Amino acid sequence: MRAVLCDMDGTLVDSEKLWDVAMDALYDRLGGVLTPEVRATTVGGCAENTMRIVYGDLGLDPDPAAMADSARWLHDYTGELFDAGLPWCDGARELLDALAAAAVPTALVTNTPRLLAERALNSIGRHYFSVVVCGDEVAFGKPAPDPYLRAAELLDLDPRWCLAVEDSPTGAAAAEAAGCAVLVAPNAVPVPAGPRRRQVGSLVGLGLADLHEIYVELAAPSPRERACLHADTP
Repeated sequence: MRAVLCDMDGTLVDSEKLWDVAMDALYDRLGGVLTPEVRATTVGGCAENTMRIVYGDLGLDPDPAAMADSARWLHDYTGELFDAGLPWCDGARELLDALAAAAVPTALVTNTPRLLAERALNSIGRHYFSVVVCGDEVAFGKPAPDPYLRAAELLDLDPRWCLAVEDSPTGAAAAEAAGCAVLVAPNAVPVPAGPRRRQVGSLVGLGLADLHEIYVELAAPSPRERACLHADTP
């Protein structure tokens, strides 16, 4: 394990509750009521996918300009909530402190747009992160692998040398597709299991040694992969 790549919302900071408030406000503005089922489908998603879900749910014309305006409104509203301060997820700050003390390269990898992420970093602290990759800085946001591939590229590392820390199905899928081992601490919604994923109840008590152990377990080739490697060996 040469680097740790961390999601933000729901993983480091318990901001999904603030997104709940903002999403409710957006639905009120658009003349609808957000259901828990629809909200669950937007957790961890990028702005474009979220707006497609919202407009589809409300039966609104999916006009790109209107959806972009709604996304801007949502982000401005959420930014005001962020400015009031972001609560840490249990164990997250202590884990970042441990990574910083050990000089482990750490990236923030989020679907949140840069302007809003910068406001969040005022609470979290920029000093923890070697690089920051935001959803509006890649061609496709999570669940596409682009954000994690970009973070590894900026760190000059192969994604297979990185451990991602995520809380949502969207984020876990993105990190796994990029080739990362994935530590999952579910927050707002359950996350399916996977061969490259280890689930924990929270980040409380996890130290650097624990992350290394999890990474080694997940990064080890599967029996099928070992058989392929053996077959390819002269």
